[in-house]
Amino acid sequence: MTDSVVICIPTCKRPKMLKRLLDAIAAQETKAVISVVVADNDAKGRAGMDLCLAMDDYPWPLTAVIAPNRGIAQVRNVLIEYALMTGAPFIAMIDDDEWPEKDWIEQFLSCAHATGADLLQGSILFDRDMRGHGDIRHPSGPIAMPLGAGNLLMRRVLLEEMAAPWFDPQFALSGGEDQDFFIRLRRAGKRFAWCDEARAHSEVPESRANLGWLLRRSYSCGNSDMRVLLKHYPGFGHVFAELMKILALLLLSPLAAVILAPSPNRRAIPLQKLFRAAGKLSAMAGRRYNEYAVIHGE
Repeated sequence: MTDSVVICIPTCKRPKMLKRLLDAIAAQETKAVISVVVADNDAKGRAGMDLCLAMDDYPWPLTAVIAPNRGIAQVRNVLIEYALMTGAPFIAMIDDDEWPEKDWIEQFLSCAHATGADLLQGSILFDRDMRGHGDIRHPSGPIAMPLGAGNLLMRRVLLEEMAAPWFDPQFALSGGEDQDFFIRLRRAGKRFAWCDEARAHSEVPESRANLGWLLRRSYSCGNSDMRVLLKHYPGFGHVFAELMKILALLLLSPLAAVILAPSPNRRAIPLQKLFRAAGKLSAMAGRRYNEYAVIHGE
């Protein structure tokens, strides 16, 4: 029986990256029946929409839609809504700054059938060394929780059993919508697996290739992680335990930064931990850091 997969792509103001991704999907070597849905989150500029409309000779059915409400959660929800209309039993999701290897879909499907997992994550390899922000990889097999929504394969039934919105709009521009999504799936008894062979590559734009961005990213992750924790584990015990971890990091990270300063490959790590702790504290104070309000790359 031939598998059917709809590939979902969120995009916003990055037509060059989107074109590279669509070309990589066009080159997929697979026996599966593929269709592609692109959701453009720039209702005014519509660069992603216009690109898709101009690709008349694309080898797979290609649908482009506008996600009018700004935010990563909103655009993912639009994609899922359209993906479910296709009837495909598998739904893949990949970001516009990534591009998969030629056997990406075949590897995902093989792993899905071998593991029986409801949701699988593939590895992401970055195009430059970020010194403290390396490739996202894990050995193939069952995992407790995925690490992000950038390279996923999901079973359609998993999404049909959830109530919309699948991704919480309160994480629209801050990120954390994927972690919140995974926590709800785990509570529903869904099973996760990693497929290291289903590899995607990712570009690190110049605007992200610096220590300043790494620290802002750490702050953002801490902020969104804590907001997710406060949503799902609001009790005093969880919050107090997290606060103790934060205080420990605030005390130890400066010392670690001094000790590791001579090591180019490690000196950023304690600073990242320090900024992540600061992001968590800001979330406890009710502040939200909207990382995705800024677009990086083209």
